[in-house]
Amino acid sequence: MRQLFALFSLWFTAVAFPAAAQDLEAPLVEERATEALSVLQGDALAENIFDPAFLQDVSAEQLIELGERLESEFGKPVVVESINPTSAYSSGLTVRFERGIGMGQITLSPADPHRITGLQFTSFHPLNDSIEKIEAELEALPGEIAVLFTPLADTGAPIFSLNPDAQMAIGSTFKLYVLSALARSINTGERNWNDVVVVDRKSFPSGQLQAWPDGTPMTLQTLATMMITISDNTATDMLFHELGRSKVEAEMEIVGHSDPARNKPFLSTLELFALKGSDGNLRKYIAANETAKRRILDDFQDDVGGDPAKVEPPRFVQPTAIGTVEWFASASDLKQLAVRLAQIDDPTARMILSVNPSLPPELTQGWSYTGYKGGSEPGVLNLTWLLRDKAGQWHMLTMGWNDPNQPLENARLELLAQRLLRLAR
Repeated sequence: MRQLFALFSLWFTAVAFPAAAQDLEAPLVEERATEALSVLQGDALAENIFDPAFLQDVSAEQLIELGERLESEFGKPVVVESINPTSAYSSGLTVRFERGIGMGQITLSPADPHRITGLQFTSFHPLNDSIEKIEAELEALPGEIAVLFTPLADTGAPIFSLNPDAQMAIGSTFKLYVLSALARSINTGERNWNDVVVVDRKSFPSGQLQAWPDGTPMTLQTLATMMITISDNTATDMLFHELGRSKVEAEMEIVGHSDPARNKPFLSTLELFALKGSDGNLRKYIAANETAKRRILDDFQDDVGGDPAKVEPPRFVQPTAIGTVEWFASASDLKQLAVRLAQIDDPTARMILSVNPSLPPELTQGWSYTGYKGGSEPGVLNLTWLLRDKAGQWHMLTMGWNDPNQPLENARLELLAQRLLRLAR
């Protein structure tokens, strides 16, 4: 449920080269960068420009696809505006497109003929951007969109708001409710961040913990960090099991979810995978009332427990029951959750959220704190940031996109989020 690619980002350095005896000359780097843009446009052969090790990971077709995506957003590349060497064979890169400026990095092999071993666009600056343009692009997206960018103070007017009360599937962003429930349990003295539990149940990826040995000792803080920073589903289900379904459901209501019944029973990740992997069980579950659904999940625990080997996983190629079997919240609900996370006396939960801010440094530097959690699966995307400005005031940005008919282009929403944040600086 974690995005596979950052915003229009491509970074493959398959071989670690030693530093060259002397720096590559800037004209050569600029020439290679210009040739790379020709490859992205389909006007040059990738094998003549990119190192073979690079092309083992990224095909020429994928490079052209990236070029098409860039052109659809920013127009054709016009010129390599600047080259700023960062090492013997790497350089910062600024490219002017017809409708924007792209910034990133390029790396060349120190060996002649100095083909490209790494290429990355880390951020884009649309030219002549505006809130009105962003709103029009959001409303033109297929499916349903909900966005809220606002101060958390009750007296603060939203910076941007679009369908803030629509209940949306949020994917792994639900893990913020688990984090909040864990922080409350620790605050009341029931648990401690240093408490140790062992790996005794697993789920499917995303994450890493599903491959670790049974019985591995883990602190609750480590599990929470894995749950948020790499969206580890096994870590999530372990915490969910430790807290109990009822505690997470209660947390949702305490925080102020406007439609908590939509998430009852609150699902673990393995339960959701199991339901979406079986058409028969999925139909039975959707047709059941809440009481019957809880019986189904009790039977699931008796039969499967936390063993994904006993579950037929979903293929996750097309949207599957995203309006019925999911985790749901409105943008306004997520604002209430952000308020809760900002107000916790113990800073540990916020420290965990800030490990992976999912923004380029130029944007995080505009805030004194940046925390992030997102979620995605086919047809579902949510991006949620908790932010504190340099004056100490808390803000949040959440962007949700649902489409039951097709997978989503995650990078499109990520770009729009960055544009909103850039305009607000």
